[in-house]
Amino acid sequence: MLGGVLVLAGAVWLAQGLNLPFAPGSFMTAEPFWALIGAATAALGLFVLAGALRGRGRGPESGP
Repeated sequence: MLGGVLVLAGAVWLAQGLNLPFAPGSFMTAEPFWALIGAATAALGLFVLAGALRGRGRGPESGP
């Protein structure tokens, strides 16, 4: 769940930083800094999601 929230928040920040027409306006609009922060946050969210999916098969019954 945390990974999904990070991906969504990062996508919103990225869209605002890039000044995309469908993104809500705020102090982050058209600021390249927020585009970078958004991309990094979305990437972190994908990393968290990938780790969670990879770790699902690792239980006591799955062996070494």
